[in-house]
Amino acid sequence: MQTVHACNHTTAEAIYPFDARGVAKRFRHAAIFGALDSLQPGETMRFCNDHDPLPLLGQLQQRYGEQVSITYRQREPGAIVIDFARL
Repeated sequence: MQTVHACNHTTAEAIYPFDARGVAKRFRHAAIFGALDSLQPGETMRFCNDHDPLPLLGQLQQRYGEQVSITYRQREPGAIVIDFARL
């Protein structure tokens, strides 16, 4: 998988960065849900984290179903990048 270093700026393609590493653990899921709720169809949140958030992905699928696509951009130990696109 290619290395992705795009968690620090907004792009012309309506990709918005969300670096979970800087959010206190007790607030992370609420912050992620709030960010996803704010996306318009066609917009993407590029999520960066230090671990693979498998429980979160299950919660997202329950909450959003097919309204949000989940695409790994990078999946290496300590460096996870996932695009969440609002459909």
